[in-house]
Amino acid sequence: MKVKVDFELCANLGQCALAAPEVFSMGAGGLTYDEAPAESSRDAVEEAVDVCPMQAIGLDD
Repeated sequence: MKVKVDFELCANLGQCALAAPEVFSMGAGGLTYDEAPAESSRDAVEEAVDVCPMQAIGLDD
């Protein structure tokens, strides 16, 4: 599983970090994330994709 965030769309609202804190993190520098999270995080990542108000997160298998 590969995660991609389009930082031109991302507004650093943090909804992804709430949905999948093991993959996404908000810090002083903005969003950071694991580009290749464990398969066990799939449900949480899919939730993060769904809740992103800017539709900035992509997921590939």
